Formats: sequence, C-alpha cells, structure tokens
Amino acid sequence: MDLMVADFNKANSLPPMGFTENGSATFLSLGNPCLDLFFHVVLDTPPKSLKERLYLAWAHNPLTTLKHICNLRGVHGTRKSDKEGFYTVTFWLHKHHPKTLACNLDSFADFGYFKDLLEILYRMLEEKTKGQKCSVPKKVRMLNAVEMAKIEKANASALRKEKKIAMAKKVLERYSRDPDFRFLYERVSDLFAECLKADMESMKFGQSRKVGLAAKWWPSIDSSFDKSTLLCESIAKKMFPHENYPEYEGIEEAHYAYRVRDRLRKEVLVPLHKVLELLEVYIGANKWDSIPYNKVASVAMTFYKEKFLKHDKWRFSKYLEDVKAGKSTIAADALLPHEIITSLDDNDVCDVSGSMSGISMEVSVALGVLVSELSEEPWKGKLITFSKNPKLQKVESQNLKEKTCFVRGMAWGMNTDFQKVSDLILKVAVRGQLKPEQTIKRKFTEKGYGDTIPQIVFWNLRDSRTTPVPGSQNGVALVSGFSKNLIKMLLDEDGDINPEAVMEAAISGEEYQKLVVLD
Repeated sequence: MDLMVADFNKANSLPPMGFTENGSATFLSLGNPCLDLFFHVVLDTPPKSLKERLYLAWAHNPLTTLKHICNLRGVHGTRKSDKEGFYTVTFWLHKHHPKTLACNLDSFADFGYFKDLLEILYRMLEEKTKGQKCSVPKKVRMLNAVEMAKIEKANASALRKEKKIAMAKKVLERYSRDPDFRFLYERVSDLFAECLKADMESMKFGQSRKVGLAAKWWPSIDSSFDKSTLLCESIAKKMFPHENYPEYEGIEEAHYAYRVRDRLRKEVLVPLHKVLELLEVYIGANKWDSIPYNKVASVAMTFYKEKFLKHDKWRFSKYLEDVKAGKSTIAADALLPHEIITSLDDNDVCDVSGSMSGISMEVSVALGVLVSELSEEPWKGKLITFSKNPKLQKVESQNLKEKTCFVRGMAWGMNTDFQKVSDLILKVAVRGQLKPEQTIKRKFTEKGYGDTIPQIVFWNLRDSRTTPVPGSQNGVALVSGFSKNLIKMLLDEDGDINPEAVMEAAISGEEYQKLVVLD
C-alpha cells in the first residue's frame, strides 16, 4: 500500500479508508464521484447503489455523468452493455432531468438500439402494475371442469378486450396529465417517424446501405409494446398526416387511424424489412435456405445455431467451414469474449478466486486468455496466478476450449501480492536479458531498466466496495464491466496512465460529443 501512495505528500489528501469483504484495507472512494461511477457500477450493482452513485456524480459533473450513462448502455462490445442498469438510469433521469433524457434519445438509440426507446416508455407505463394478480371468484372455482373450461374460454376474449382498453386508457391518461411523459412520448414518436422517412428516401434512390434499423426494432402492430404505448398509431399519423392525403378527408378518426396503421405496415415496414434482409423475415417465411449467414448478428447466430443446423444443415455447415478457412466472415461485433468461452461448454493476473463466480468468473477467464494471446514474447501465452504466492504459468493447450479449461484449473487464492508479482516479472526479465520495451511496462531501476516498471490495471467485474487506489494514482488504470473496447484502449496506450486519464479516454469518442445537459 505504501508503494501505491508514494506520490502523495499529505496523508489527509487521500480518500477515507475502510475494509474489503476479506478484511483488507481499502479506500472507500476514488475521490471523484464520476470515477467511482465508472469503476464501481457493474452488471450486478443493485439499483439503489446505482442511483446513489448517479446522484453524487451528477452533482460533481453532469455532462461527464451523462457520458457514463451512455457508456453503461453501449452495445457491440465497445462499452459495458448493461441494459438493465441503463433502464434504471433512465427512470432516474426522467424523474430528475426529464428534458436531458428526452433530448438525447437519438444518442441513446445509437449507443444501444431503437428498441430501448420503446422499452423506456413501456416500463414507465407498467411499473405500477407489476405483481398485480387477478382473483378468481370462489363460485367459479367450484364449477365442474367442463363448465369451467366454457367460462374460461368466454372470459378470455372479454378479458383480452378489457385489458386492451385498460392499457390504452392508461397511456392516454398519463399522456394528458404528465407533461414530462408527454414530451418524452412525442420525442420517441418523432424520432421513429423521422428515421423511417429518411430510410424510405434512401430505399427510393437505391441507397440501401444507408437504411437504418428503425424498422427492425419497430413494434409489431397489436404487440404488447403497441397496445401499451399506442406508438404505432402515433407514428403512422406522422408518416401519413391527415392534411396531406385527400383520401382521408371526411372519414372518422378511428377509421383513419386503422387505415394509416395498415398503410404503415404494408408500404413502409414490409419493404424496409426486405431491404434490411432481417433474419426474422426469412424464418417467418420458412426460407431457411435463403438466409445470408454472413449478415446474421453474432448474438442471433448463437441463439439460432441449432435451428440453422436443423433446417439448413448443408448450407450452414458449409458457411462455418468457409469461416474457418477464412473464405467468409462472421458478424461478431456484439459478442463479448466471455460469451464466446461460455458457448464452448454445449494482466494477466487472472482472478478466479473464491469471490468470483458465474459471469464474473467467465469474464475473468476470458480476459486472461485473450490478453495472454495478444501479448508479445516472452509473455505470449502466459498468465500469473491470482494468489499470495503468484506463479507464472504457460497455458499448455492447443485450442480455445482447452485453454479455457486450463485457466479455470489454475491454482488461485483469495487475494494477491502485487510486490511478489512485480518481483516475478523482474526475475523473468533479468533471466531472459529482456530489453526495456519487452518488460511489462515500466522495479526495475536497480536492475538497469530505468523507469520501466510495471503498470497495473484493476478490472472490476462484480459489485464491491473495494477501491484499491486513489483516483489520481499514476501508473494505475481502474476499469470495469465486460467491454472488449477497454482492452484495445489499454493495449494501444503507450504512455503513462492514471485512473482519471483512462476514464476520460473511455468516454472521449466522437459519439459522446453530441450529448447535452438541459436541466
């Protein structure tokens, strides 16, 4: 710990300290609420803790906090991909900063996907009704089975109609009384309508590559999303406004709504679905032998793999052989490293300690294998065990599954000794007469390596209060979540690092520059 705080001149400049789950000393904060949000919020962070960190971070720097919110949602493996955490955040934003939420929806859709916008509205409408149950009268329960079946069949239709009416009333009532919800609703509706119009223009002029994914995530007419939000009707009216189409003059509002909804489906959604070559279109039409496998997203590929083999075994097997031979490609952007090794079952100080389990364990193993493979000699294919007596081990395996099993079986403990890790790295460097640039970045002056001593990356994978260093500590990076983009960023970084600099780099992309704080 003395090494960690060597750069600080005054002890009172450090954040307060406490203890970890294992009784070890730890800082209770990084000294920067935004950095705490970045490092501590992971997939299993309870909503209450997330909201507490959000409140502190927003008070410290609203725009940086907004960037972290988008980083939390980001898909395609480039960010944390924490969908549920993101939805928790949007509730918080709507309550405390409704204009900021509504006016950044286009960016939110870019970081995640269009369905997020529907999910946000849907959850806001349904939050008060979760857990409610319908009671069955005692008299009905006492009827014989035949009579009961008849009544249930008759009641089912009536109940469905009742439920549909109740859902429509709910959204209309919320829309009329809640101006913040109304503003959010109209922003979602406008955004979908604008994107669909732009996509129709692109399709009209043969620019299919410019067609976006609004149609893909559009709620099916009469789906649960549509019945709960009435968005299909709202957007259809914006696509085909009453005043611009003479054929709708003089007809009743209900009939107009029905006709534009049907027109939206036939003239907009169906053509766009064909242009996008959506997997669902091929499956729905039972055209398995026409599926363009090289365009199937990685998550869908994993989900439908067995069905592809069942319905189109020869073509799908041939496609997989072509991928293996390098003749074809697979769309793997959204598939995370731990999802790959998890599918095998049908740093490099890799923590598979007793505090790690489930997804956290899989991520730790995947990160260990990946970084060891990306390292240059003499470190390539090697890992250091997470233990108070760390050892350097070579992953003696031929394929990914064997390497994963090897890493899972390595000896590990409940904690590690970073001093011993550094000594072990130095021992390898001296024995191998390595050049300074071959050491694992920067103890080493007395052995002729100047200021080339190891940097440490603390990668948090589970909800914990552990805070290993202050936020301003040089030579250390603090990251969290399952983002493969963070690996690339850290490997590309060739200069000095510190927690705040790494955090800023993670949210410095061009896509973050469009975000605005309005309230």
